[in-house]
Amino acid sequence: MKPHSPYFDSIRVKPEDDRRAAARPGVRVCAHADCKCEATHRAPLGRDHEGQFVWFCLDHVREYNAGYNYFAGMNDAAVAAYQKDAITGHRPTWNIGVNAWNKDGRREGAETRFDPRKARDPFGMFEGAEWRHASERAAEPEGRMIRNAERKALDTLNLDIHATAVEIKARFKELAKRHHPDANGGDRSREDKLREIIQAYNYLKSVGFC
Repeated sequence: MKPHSPYFDSIRVKPEDDRRAAARPGVRVCAHADCKCEATHRAPLGRDHEGQFVWFCLDHVREYNAGYNYFAGMNDAAVAAYQKDAITGHRPTWNIGVNAWNKDGRREGAETRFDPRKARDPFGMFEGAEWRHASERAAEPEGRMIRNAERKALDTLNLDIHATAVEIKARFKELAKRHHPDANGGDRSREDKLREIIQAYNYLKSVGFC
């Protein structure tokens, strides 16, 4: 049909209300006032009603969404606080290291009751480790920082951290003589142990222990 056809004058369009189909019996009806159409779309109720929805027909859900504002009634500070909390999913958080402390100091009962000596170690990973409580440990020599490598070297020589330079040298000579092949009739089976002793002594010497 051509645009200038006289039949255009005879075309009639039903009013909007007549074109919208009424809801069938037993079907959810649109929540908009005076609307009897089938509710086919849901929309959120809003803040403080998360997980709850209201149902509308297509036309009225569009109208509802156009004016929907989750932050309605909140000032700028409240909106900013909400957005900040949303980063952690609105779950409570604490600064690292403050669980056992408050602004006035350490909380009562915050002392740990864990005793490593009673822990299970099925793979022997911590065998030989020094698990004594801090109050039970002997004070280390003042002015000397004992590193793990130095502890291991002293342990190889069967010495503790309080050993003096004279004691370290004496113990080295004693162990070297004991494990040397010449002192064992040419038996070289202890050479690996002798090598460890020499390396431990050289390390202690290099860091100024003797």
